Amino acid sequence: LKNVFGLDEFRPGQAEVVRSALDGRNTLAIMPTGAGKSLCYQLPAVLLPGTTVIISPLIALMKDQCDKLVELGLAASQVNSAQTAQETRDAVEGIADARHEFAITTPERFTQPEFLDTLRGLKIDLVVVDEAHCISQWGHDFRPSYLELGRAIKALGAPPVLALTATAPPAVIDDIRTQLALDDLNVINTGTYRPNLKYEATHVEREDDKDPQLLRMLNEID
Repeated sequence: LKNVFGLDEFRPGQAEVVRSALDGRNTLAIMPTGAGKSLCYQLPAVLLPGTTVIISPLIALMKDQCDKLVELGLAASQVNSAQTAQETRDAVEGIADARHEFAITTPERFTQPEFLDTLRGLKIDLVVVDEAHCISQWGHDFRPSYLELGRAIKALGAPPVLALTATAPPAVIDDIRTQLALDDLNVINTGTYRPNLKYEATHVEREDDKDPQLLRMLNEID
């Protein structure tokens, strides 16, 4: 925690999630945005032998994750549709040779037979499903590859799974458990409350009153 990530202590919930992952338990962590969910897979990945595969829905998020890992001196690669053919080949070769501790990719790439063949030759210590609510909210229509994640993970020998999200009501938790076929899912829910945020509705009589009200509220913000 200190030597690699420069941190003196965990944030609330992090230690419990890290211990669950290190124990090899299938885990769903529900933690607010800004609570440090990335550390919950990064620290176990550094401590466990093998390659950690991170499945991320957004290329911009994937690039940010990869860049931060590299800045920490960790071997990480990404595979996505924004790369050139040569960049993709180099990344896949590095993953296949077990030179990268972190392999970050999209659900579409992860579920491709060719990519799964590459991963089968590795020791996978952890499969991370970032923004795991997408399994339920996108998987049934917009991103159907999310529905294939359970099958693909099973094809890799069912390595431990760590699913991360900032939002998952009970129905979504049940859907994640079902779609990933993880009956033994350890759910760690620290809540979604963030004291620095609030939601408020202000009633106005006319459409023309909206802009003055908005300006008033913006002027009141410190």
